[in-house]
Amino acid sequence: MRRWLPSFILLALVWGNSFFFIKVALGSLHPLQISFLRMAVGALTLLVAVLATGRRLPRDPRLWGHFAVASVVLTTVPFTLFGYGEQHVSSVVAAIWNATTPLCTLLFALLLRSEKATAARVTGLGLGFAGVMVVLGVWQPISGGAAVGSLACFGAAACYGVGGAYMGRFITPRGEEPMVLAAAQLVAGTAELAVITPLAGVSLVEVDVPLTVWGSLLALGAFGTGIAYLLLYGIQRKVGVTAASAVTYLIPVFAAASGVVFLGEHLTWNQPAGALVVLLGIAVIQGIVPRRRGGRAATAARAVPAETDAAA
Repeated sequence: MRRWLPSFILLALVWGNSFFFIKVALGSLHPLQISFLRMAVGALTLLVAVLATGRRLPRDPRLWGHFAVASVVLTTVPFTLFGYGEQHVSSVVAAIWNATTPLCTLLFALLLRSEKATAARVTGLGLGFAGVMVVLGVWQPISGGAAVGSLACFGAAACYGVGGAYMGRFITPRGEEPMVLAAAQLVAGTAELAVITPLAGVSLVEVDVPLTVWGSLLALGAFGTGIAYLLLYGIQRKVGVTAASAVTYLIPVFAAASGVVFLGEHLTWNQPAGALVVLLGIAVIQGIVPRRRGGRAATAARAVPAETDAAA
């Protein structure tokens, strides 16, 4: 666990506060503008790191084709959907919907045969999903605007699931370094939004916005996008795509803290209760919680199948 746990927690902290920065930026910018600017800043951050360390971007045209596809479902569409969603729901609710990503990732990873299902994974993901439902309070009625916002956020999580499985099948096994992979993916996504945003009738940049918005965009791009994707690729190399996607279970915890403290959003009893169930799901997935077989204690199945380790 010492190999991946610090990066795992740091990534959850960075992405958890990303929902706070999105909410702040939405006060002055269109969701497409937020997506474009955060990716542009993130790409620039990683390009500087790539050049400073003497690395180079890939030259294989087929790999860039995979980056273009992965960018659609990992950055371009989900970033924008979360922006639209947070126009109707709180940053905490958006982060909670994001926690359904491991379920989607597991489904598409199985379809693409990039990872195998184990009893520990299925049990852990089921517990995590149950915890998310408790946090959401599904027994309560949801208004029309909240329903639209929740649907947009869930669509973003589904995109992450597709993208994570796609990366595990076509990109991560190529052997490129995490920093290079993350930089190339963000460059591809930035180029896509540079075309899509004006076609949607939205300007790429709004100069006349408060300094707090610019600060949020810089934090969202440099940390929530650039450094976060570097951490994500590194974790995937160590524990696999499905296990790494479980980081989204911790994101609502950090999102709730920033939403309550800085945005004045309310935290109800069911949210921390559900978070405990979510954390239990993570423990089962990662093999931290042992299970019994035939009356004798047995260690839970490894989070990463052998072929994932070999590919890394």
